[in-house]
Amino acid sequence: MSTRSKRVAARLPVEIRPARLADLDALVALEHTAFTTDRAERRAIRHAIRSISMTLLVATVREPVEGGEAEILVGAATMERRRTSRVARLSSLAVAPARAGLGLGRQLLQAAELDARAHGCQRLRLEVRADNGSGIRLYERGSYARTGTKPDYYEDGMEAWCYEKVLTER
Repeated sequence: MSTRSKRVAARLPVEIRPARLADLDALVALEHTAFTTDRAERRAIRHAIRSISMTLLVATVREPVEGGEAEILVGAATMERRRTSRVARLSSLAVAPARAGLGLGRQLLQAAELDARAHGCQRLRLEVRADNGSGIRLYERGSYARTGTKPDYYEDGMEAWCYEKVLTER
């Protein structure tokens, strides 16, 4: 995507909303384009959409197509909660590679934080691949504190860096 195309794409209004079963195919496709390992399977994504203890948010843009507009899924964030805990876990954050660098990750992360607060959570935790520089920058710029590591966490043996943020009222 050219610099001009990225500027145009950045101006497209993004809608972040809860996922619906109708999003399932697009979510599976996003998993395959955003991740090379540790991809969520179709049934796990379907479970996240239906679960009362999870929230799966999607980021969409409307783009012109012949005869009108189409809603394009460009990102997703999955949070997990337990009834007895005030801590939520961001288990996945994915942005379509063609949309990287447009601020979608930041928007999804902020929406995840709002969702966690809305469910009574006071902290949000996550793991990120130690070699995922853009993810690490996103979380650190978002005021997440590194709390530790998990060796051999991912399928390919890569370690995870653990982060947490105290969610304050806004």
